[in-house]
Amino acid sequence: MGRGKIEIKRIENATNRQVTFSKRKNGIIKKAREISVLCESIVSVVIFSSSGKMSEYCSPTFSLSQILEKYQQDSGKEKLWDAKHENLSAEIDRIKKENDNMQIELRHMKGEDLNSMSAMELIPIEDTLENGIARVREKQSDFVKKFKKNQRMMEEENQQLTYMLHIQQLKMEESAREMDIGYHAKDGEFTNQMPMAFRVQPIQPNLQENK
Repeated sequence: MGRGKIEIKRIENATNRQVTFSKRKNGIIKKAREISVLCESIVSVVIFSSSGKMSEYCSPTFSLSQILEKYQQDSGKEKLWDAKHENLSAEIDRIKKENDNMQIELRHMKGEDLNSMSAMELIPIEDTLENGIARVREKQSDFVKKFKKNQRMMEEENQQLTYMLHIQQLKMEESAREMDIGYHAKDGEFTNQMPMAFRVQPIQPNLQENK
């Protein structure tokens, strides 16, 4: 009994879709490898998954770019790579070369790989380092000035706060004295206003006991 015919349409289940893609991709690449070996043919296969991941196969001793060039020559098609791509490739090469030169200069600044350099080649490096040291010292001097300025401002603020605290303490002490004086004054007024019957009389000697 043969297998049932599979309807060719998008597989909705993501897991099943990924499994099917992996199996069929490997099958296509296997077939491409077989026809390349059995028939001594030039084969190239490029596959992009739905996530953008690329898989490719090229016949042995050939690269994808070589096969594309051969396709362009044999088909008579226009250039597969336009001027923009050629300019981009040249720009990448230029940036790579510039980066390599900067890496070499950086090693020289760090005192590395200097044995192969002449005395004249060392002069610009020395000048660059001296200028860098001068800028660092200038920046450090600015930092010290700012630090001292901030320190002086903090000391002045501290003195002002100390003075204000001292004045506040004096005011509190003065208020306390005024309250104490007012309390004694009210106490004296209260004593003077008491009735005679409630005033404490001095203790008099008992004259009858002395008889």
